Amino acid sequence: MYFINVILPLALPRLYTYQVDDKEVALLKPGMRVAVEFGKRKIYTALVHQIHQNPPLNYEAKPIHQIIDEQALVNEMQLKHWEWMADYYMCSLGEVYKSAVPSSLLLESETVLIKNENFIDENNLSSDEFLIIEALENHQQLPIDQLSSIVDGKKSLSLIRQLIEKNAIRLKEEINEIYQPKLEKYIKLHSHWESPDKIADIFNEVKRAAKQRDALMTYFSIKSTTQNPIKFKTLTESALCSAAVINALVEKELLEIFYIQVDRVRFDNEIEKAKILSQKQIVAFDQINNQFNDKSVVLLKGVTGSGKTEIYVKLIQEQLDQHKQVLYLLPEIALTTQIIQRLKKYFGNKIAVYHSKYSLNERVEVWNNVLNSKESAQLVVGVRSSGFLPFQNLGLIIVDEEHEPSYKQVEPSPRYHARDTSIVLAMIHNAKVLLGSATPSLESFYNSLEDKYGFVTLENRFGDVQMPEIELVDIKEIHRKKRMNGHFSERLIQLIKEALHQKEQVILFQNRRGYAPVLACKTCGVTPQCIQCDVSLTYHKFAKELKCHYCGYTQKVTNSCVACGSDEVVFLGFGTEQIENEIQALFPEANVARMDYDTTKGKHSYERILEQFQQQEIDILVGTQMLSKGLDFNKVSLVGVLNADSLLNFPDFRAHERSYQLLVQVAGRAGRTKRGKVIIQTYNPTHEIIEQVAAHDYLKMAETQLKERQQFQYPPFYKTINITLKHKNKITLDEGTVWLSKALKNTFGNQVLGPTTPVISKIRNKYIKEMLIKIPFNQSLQKTKIAVNQLKISFLSIAAFRSIQLIIDVDSY
Repeated sequence: MYFINVILPLALPRLYTYQVDDKEVALLKPGMRVAVEFGKRKIYTALVHQIHQNPPLNYEAKPIHQIIDEQALVNEMQLKHWEWMADYYMCSLGEVYKSAVPSSLLLESETVLIKNENFIDENNLSSDEFLIIEALENHQQLPIDQLSSIVDGKKSLSLIRQLIEKNAIRLKEEINEIYQPKLEKYIKLHSHWESPDKIADIFNEVKRAAKQRDALMTYFSIKSTTQNPIKFKTLTESALCSAAVINALVEKELLEIFYIQVDRVRFDNEIEKAKILSQKQIVAFDQINNQFNDKSVVLLKGVTGSGKTEIYVKLIQEQLDQHKQVLYLLPEIALTTQIIQRLKKYFGNKIAVYHSKYSLNERVEVWNNVLNSKESAQLVVGVRSSGFLPFQNLGLIIVDEEHEPSYKQVEPSPRYHARDTSIVLAMIHNAKVLLGSATPSLESFYNSLEDKYGFVTLENRFGDVQMPEIELVDIKEIHRKKRMNGHFSERLIQLIKEALHQKEQVILFQNRRGYAPVLACKTCGVTPQCIQCDVSLTYHKFAKELKCHYCGYTQKVTNSCVACGSDEVVFLGFGTEQIENEIQALFPEANVARMDYDTTKGKHSYERILEQFQQQEIDILVGTQMLSKGLDFNKVSLVGVLNADSLLNFPDFRAHERSYQLLVQVAGRAGRTKRGKVIIQTYNPTHEIIEQVAAHDYLKMAETQLKERQQFQYPPFYKTINITLKHKNKITLDEGTVWLSKALKNTFGNQVLGPTTPVISKIRNKYIKEMLIKIPFNQSLQKTKIAVNQLKISFLSIAAFRSIQLIIDVDSY
């Protein structure tokens, strides 16, 4: 007897074993998908992890339902990577599997209703039950999710139960394949007429149909100039005829239709030569290659505009010449859009793009192309999920803007950091990793100081363009003198006028979307609150609604206070929408656009806005931190930061580091071809971080922050595990938190901080508590995680606490 251990796409603490026969075991390999029954009649797409002959001890192994793949969908190196992720980030292999594989490849199990052919007694049915039986007579079988169109959806489950009890219906589980390959329609000569001496006979068949004869002549004309298959659409366009004419030739068996599977996303193969590197870029390029001889990871610290991307291009080309695959990671889809425009000039159709704005079918095609090492997927460009792809021959991983918090997965599990998992992935493949940033994370910078990573710097902009001049504007004093124009200082307005007069572009940065974060009543002070979260609702003027940015709850705006009925309601604070309105009023002749989450929901919205800005159809672009991440625009001469202080005051030990990074990155959008200007409006121009930004002094910032981190025992000197508890009942949550905090402190003592209530204490109707465990480097991280896991099991074994959601986040961000 043979058995397989499988990974189910569920948060299960262990793998489950199923039985296979001799024929099945000959076909199976680890990494293949099989359909298995788990629970009562529920079928899942599981992944084969191991094939063996050891039956399970505590239960009888079920047979598998079917084998889905002919070849492994996941390779051996991926499985090693997944096992490391599950172990390090304290989650299950099933959660990694579900997160890694496109959901189109996780075939859905759908419950289908079938009428029992032996059932006759329809007089014993209620009116709703009869409607279901009548529908089954017409359709033979019916998915449960379609019942709502026949009967009240709330009654459907009880009706199904009653019909089963009356032996009127049966349930069947079906596996539905979601992925559909894209097929292009082609036309060819029918096999009857392939002999050259039959061409005259073909035209005799259509001598009375002029349009069909013309279409045939066009077909032979195209065929004489190319060896490639002829598209159906190409023939109709060239022959200036309708599809009906070609279909008539097909019905006469003169032509034949066939289909070829194609990729949904393809790039032109018009290759340009890479730019010639400057002397300083050549030095950095050589240093990187030299350090790769001794180090697997190299950190490239290059100021904004120094030409890091051109160095990446040279390194990528080296790998492609050796027929190796390259992964180019980016933190944001917006940045992917512009980088693709640059890379496709050099690498053409060797590029594959992988991120959530692409459809599921497009992502499946990229997965298959990478798995089969196709030329169209030698260079993969994408966001953090790209690290899950089935690379066969990976040579290099580039993590651009490596400092970005976007690389950390927050929800759902696994809560991994793409930079760190990429380094492990490279180790498995014996590949190299290049981390690039103008403002490296303190963790990466510290690793370079400790000689774990190689370190290369580019301190000058390409073409020796000077770094932008940063000017601090004290808006506290300007507000006191009542000389602010809305949210703009006189100095910023003056510089915007000058930039527009010189036909240059302006970027305005405000790291909050919407029109105003708070709508308040001046009479009673009440502000509309989200009914599910402990936050005030943000006013969105364009949509005329109040919206919660945590759960999506919305309500219509009223002209009066909901509490006291007063008409005196005011907006407090400001977001990108308000800035857009104000700047358009100040400069009505300028073309103003906004780039934030609200304006970039569509698949091609990023491309549209960035292309318009690149083509100078937009004069002033208002946006959130999307604008800060590596975007390159030659005509931007001025960047305005509307309120720098909002970045500095978060209750987070990384707040000052992130503020510095964000402000420097935003400032770096100015003056890519000639020296630009940056205006930072702040109430506290003497703040240490603001002054370090103005001086472009990364080393001073890093030195100061590292001393504080060491003093207060935070990363990179300590590891952290954040524990979050959530529950709808506040009393139950408090009781569970007290129990767990005592248990943790008994084990780890003063290393445990909390429990604390976060700033936002309730999200989606669940109250939240948090605890943080600090782990020094002389303490075993693995033993610490084992102890935490044992406490978790003990905690969830208590009936009163079983309903509490317990989230463990290793290396929390």
